[in-house]
Amino acid sequence: MDFGLFLLLQSPSARPSQEVFDRGTEITCLADELGFYSVWLAEHHFSTYGYLSRPLMYALHLANRTQRIRVGTAVVVVPLHNPLVVAEEVATVDLLSGGRFDLGLGRGYQHYEFERFGQDLGQSRARWEESVDIMLRAFSGEPFSYCGEFFQIPETCVLPTPSQQPHPPIWVVGQSPESVEATVNRGFNLVTGGFGVSLDRLKEFRAHYDTLIASAAPGHERRVSTQRPVYVTYDEADARAAVEQARWNMRVTLSLRKNTGRVERGRAIPIPFEGEPTTDEMLESHLVIGTPETCVERLKTLRDVMGIDHFAANVWFGDMPQDKVLKSMRLFAEEVMPAFAAG
Repeated sequence: MDFGLFLLLQSPSARPSQEVFDRGTEITCLADELGFYSVWLAEHHFSTYGYLSRPLMYALHLANRTQRIRVGTAVVVVPLHNPLVVAEEVATVDLLSGGRFDLGLGRGYQHYEFERFGQDLGQSRARWEESVDIMLRAFSGEPFSYCGEFFQIPETCVLPTPSQQPHPPIWVVGQSPESVEATVNRGFNLVTGGFGVSLDRLKEFRAHYDTLIASAAPGHERRVSTQRPVYVTYDEADARAAVEQARWNMRVTLSLRKNTGRVERGRAIPIPFEGEPTTDEMLESHLVIGTPETCVERLKTLRDVMGIDHFAANVWFGDMPQDKVLKSMRLFAEEVMPAFAAG
């Protein structure tokens, strides 16, 4: 199993944009030095839940600042964009990063974002399917045309083409059975089960995925990944305080998903929800927080439950101070990652 980072670039206290982006760059540069395999960039709009509205632009910046680490999107919210523009930008990033790019795609879940772009979230699945069809044709560099419900494209040839052929590795974030099925049918890699999802639910995801794979056409090896907030510390009080930063993230994520969220002057408001897990429950089944030994145990459970071969560590969540984030990353790389080394 290899390890990446997951970056939201969030700030409950609405810190200045320059500070937020500089923090993300410092985190990624350290990850490159520590031997992390990849860094994943989440697209969000119009709130302090995530400042990163253009992940492809930031991916290229990070590729230019690092030597080895792969840069990826988790995700580009496909229905919010013209797929021809996305294909052009993806190819450009892949070329200029020397083929160190992974493309994560998703259909989005926040009504708040879609409304401000004049889009209907209810159409997101259909728009995603058409957009992916178009992007896959565009990556070939060959002339094509397209006639669908949302896009009508006369004969077109998209340049540049990606460095990685036929295209960069494609990952899809899928939480619903329909999304998992669509991912398997297209032969893409799967990211599923964010930290708001219980271990029991993850078992259901994996069982459904295995059923679909068993009946899918043979093809290349597919990868499965998940992400969780990660904080490594020997101090129990410090660990429990970190849970409350993760709770901010959980509350905002779920309220925006359910369209009950609030954003006031750009600040995402954390809204408690019915049945919210306790601190102990979050530590047990929603987070990878604690001593190195505890984190190894949590990750082995995730690996066994989900069969993942990649894990993205969300090391900066809520208003976690930068010095604590960097210290945690070092402990993770030195005392957790070696437990999963090949061989």
